[in-house]
Amino acid sequence: TVNIPDTVGYSTPTEFSKLVKGIIQNVPKIDEVVVSVHCHNDLGNAAANSVAAVEAGARQVEGCINGLGERAGNASLEEVIMAIETRKDLLGVSTNIDTTQIYRTSRMVSDITGFPVQPNKAIVGSNAFRHASGIHQDGMIKERTTFEIMEPQSVGWPSSSLVLGKLSGRAGLKARLEELG
Repeated sequence: TVNIPDTVGYSTPTEFSKLVKGIIQNVPKIDEVVVSVHCHNDLGNAAANSVAAVEAGARQVEGCINGLGERAGNASLEEVIMAIETRKDLLGVSTNIDTTQIYRTSRMVSDITGFPVQPNKAIVGSNAFRHASGIHQDGMIKERTTFEIMEPQSVGWPSSSLVLGKLSGRAGLKARLEELG
């Protein structure tokens, strides 16, 4: 394995992709090893840099569930995994991971470490599949893929939810009333 790290989280996805691609194109016999990346999240780019590296030819990503790690953390594995699985059309690779265990794993890691998962965290946050605004609710009722690029069940969530509140519109209220009979 040859590991290419961004240990201070300074790179942008374009820079990191160029770096990985340059190493793959210029290092003799690199095709005989697995190219791996290890990205930190100091500028919030760890998952994006990891996906850019996969797009450039890396085939192993180091990271942590819920993005835990030194300083601002490492690449969130759940984000990298679902980016790869959701965008197979673009990346041309898959993970062979049982993604339906992601939510459960995230909660287990949170319970063990004592670090709560922020509600708006991508993939595993409690708001990831919750829709409160009227326009989102209407879109979800008419065509789920308008506002959800993956099914909640694909990561272990039971379902999406429409939250009734001051931002809800008529469509959300009507759907909830129909649900209640």
